[in-house]
Amino acid sequence: MPTFTAADGTRLAYHLRGAGAPLAVLPGGPMRASAYLGDLGGLAAHRRLALLDLRGTGDSAVPADPATYRCDRLVDDVEAWRDHLGLERMDLLAHSAGACLAVLYAARHPERVRRLLLITPNPSALGLRATPGERLAAARLRAHEPWFAEAFPAFEAWLAGEAGFDEVFVPFFYGRWDDTARRHDAATDEQSNDEAGERYFAEGAFTPEATRTALTALTAPVLLYAGGLDGGPRPDLARRAAEAFPAAEVAVQPGAGHYPWLDDPEHFVRRALAFLDQP
Repeated sequence: MPTFTAADGTRLAYHLRGAGAPLAVLPGGPMRASAYLGDLGGLAAHRRLALLDLRGTGDSAVPADPATYRCDRLVDDVEAWRDHLGLERMDLLAHSAGACLAVLYAARHPERVRRLLLITPNPSALGLRATPGERLAAARLRAHEPWFAEAFPAFEAWLAGEAGFDEVFVPFFYGRWDDTARRHDAATDEQSNDEAGERYFAEGAFTPEATRTALTALTAPVLLYAGGLDGGPRPDLARRAAEAFPAAEVAVQPGAGHYPWLDDPEHFVRRALAFLDQP
């Protein structure tokens, strides 16, 4: 397990999987160990994945200052990692809340990004968020599922702030609620740093107008990859987020939830490579 040292002295770890041209990968959660990404549905058979454990997660050390968990503070870690990897420019993939960090990195270091692939991205860094109404609309697409009748009222109450998070509605985050999804979800608590996750979106993390202005200097192609059944973001929100980039496209994986590489690995890998390998 390779490591490097951040500017404040925190030891950070990353994991290498597969072979081929390097692809730097930022996890979501927020602040979940990169282990949940696995080999991204088999993408490691085509690319050398470098998966970063953000500070305080996975095999990376806990920082002395917990304020450094804030998303914008993590940009320096990503730049130190790029330098450690010896990449002049890098292909960068980020999932979910990790997309916030990737967007801030691209805004601050546009010349260091070769291609940017945002998987079911949280667009908060751009001043956009999935609304409860959008999430419920996506959930209603699952009305035929045997677990829907119990899950939907609990999901609705949670989104309204009337109840806490309930495992009963976790299936809404997956395109297929099967054994693979159950095992993936079962590892969530063990892989997550809840304190760090709460600080990730702390006040001051995002300045959307400044970020959008800085992104005008980004020449790298960008792909925003949405799941057809995902509520955060729904495909329409991904399309709105794409407008912030000079050269962006949107792909929608039919039948996929928030973890599309689990729902249809072959489709996911094929589409990701079509973007990464284009001239």
